[in-house]
Amino acid sequence: MTIKRLTREDIRNATGTFNPVGHAVLAFADDTTTAQAVAALRAAGFGENDIIEYTGAAVAPRLREMVGTSSQSAGFGYEITLMRRYLALAEAGCGWLVVYAPDDAATQRVTDVATRFAAKSAVKYNRLLNEELI
Repeated sequence: MTIKRLTREDIRNATGTFNPVGHAVLAFADDTTTAQAVAALRAAGFGENDIIEYTGAAVAPRLREMVGTSSQSAGFGYEITLMRRYLALAEAGCGWLVVYAPDDAATQRVTDVATRFAAKSAVKYNRLLNEELI
């Protein structure tokens, strides 16, 4: 089964919890580091449509909304834990990447870049579970 490459519009229109299967979500210390990570990902073979970049200021309002509207039962799950982590990082000014990584080789290249640029968070979304990359 092919994993769909997400677009900004797909992410913007998503409802409920954030679950971008086949993608890695990375947070970096600031927008400058994020831009450097984008350049490294492109050098590693990722195309323009494989990488979606956001600033913390752009991400924080949506995350606040998602955390605020989560059901009580979601408050104990890993997804809401990630959303709270993401919100704290966004409010601290971290830059964000959503990277299409549908297979092990792409995931390894993402992990290498995340490690090289000291990502604050790096999570790969798989069909059944999410995986901390660093």
